[in-house]
Amino acid sequence: MRILVSGASIAGPVLAYWLARRGFEVTVVERAPGLRKTGGHAVDLFRPAMEISAKMGVLPRIEELATGTDRLTMHREGRPRPTEIDLTKLVGIASDRHVEIMRDDLSEIYYDAARDDVEYVFGDSITAIEYDGQVTFEHSPARRFDVIVGADGLHSNVRRLTFGPEADLTRFLGGYLAVVSAPQGLANPGEVTGHIGVGRIAAIYTADHLDDARAVFMFRSNEPLDYDHRDTVRQKELLRGTFAGMHSQVDRWLEEIADTRAFYFDAISQLRMDRWSRRRVTLVGDAGYCPGPAVGGSTSLAVLGAYVLAGELARADGDHLRAFAAYELQMRGPVHLSRSFARGVARGLIPGSRAAVWALTRGVRLVSLMPGSLSRTLAKLNTRGVRMHDSMPVPDYSAAEA
Repeated sequence: MRILVSGASIAGPVLAYWLARRGFEVTVVERAPGLRKTGGHAVDLFRPAMEISAKMGVLPRIEELATGTDRLTMHREGRPRPTEIDLTKLVGIASDRHVEIMRDDLSEIYYDAARDDVEYVFGDSITAIEYDGQVTFEHSPARRFDVIVGADGLHSNVRRLTFGPEADLTRFLGGYLAVVSAPQGLANPGEVTGHIGVGRIAAIYTADHLDDARAVFMFRSNEPLDYDHRDTVRQKELLRGTFAGMHSQVDRWLEEIADTRAFYFDAISQLRMDRWSRRRVTLVGDAGYCPGPAVGGSTSLAVLGAYVLAGELARADGDHLRAFAAYELQMRGPVHLSRSFARGVARGLIPGSRAAVWALTRGVRLVSLMPGSLSRTLAKLNTRGVRMHDSMPVPDYSAAEA
């Protein structure tokens, strides 16, 4: 069975690994000329993704490249003294098994896991998909595949070709996220330095193995802003206008926008699709069910979805329609929980008033001071809240391996 995967970020390489291991002939096509190894931001892997990574044999390398940030120094806008927070306590509430790693590092690790067993085509993209599986590419000759999988992110090309314009499928959650590459010397090792004010948050961090730092900006907006998602000039203007004058340290980070070697800017939006499959095409990860960047655990959800899709295709023994139905049934629960969780986080993460700023900083400070055993015990009482990501089940597909 010949399977085409579009996208070589997270879900694509994980899916390719498990498909190849189960005997499928896999091709991955990626629009970029190579793996994106500059810029990006830190992502969280929770227990299900950690278990799947362990099955792949890549967990030691993931843990080796963890960011290692264990403390947060948070400055409230207009206040002279910062708040010191123990990040290990906050993480311990959400997960017993967790790693924070740079997204580009994680992508490379998953890519390396199966690069010798998978055909990778960089610098190309899909332009048309026919009913019989015939696929037309921007540069390569047309080819026929039994299954086509869109693993190409929130602005998925495969989703657009199969389901129509994405504008009808997304829900704006009221905020924006930006990441800027900055000199490593602007950040302190092992620490996130942040500034929080009404409607905006800025922070910077680095890791021992990086040669730069990453400045992260999040801000609220009642309505979607007018810009194209590929228009970086307009995006940088919006970012400067929102954060200028917040603090001299933030102004210094903003100076890097003009010459940064990597820049990311996008709305915190949620995909609201109830079905992810049509004919020979299905979607995985952010392409099908992004709960919202930075708020919904989308990376762990993408790893789980890729693992489940490969397992169900193997179980179905070539019947892709049966596999798609089983895949959607298996992932429906985790996806809906992630969506609900992300909507709550999006409302509370970026405070909309001075009272909300006080409450947020006070709350995380109290958790930081609380004994770790007590905070974890309280958190475990609610598997649909902060423990939602750890509670997602990982099915056993060992009998389906080739």
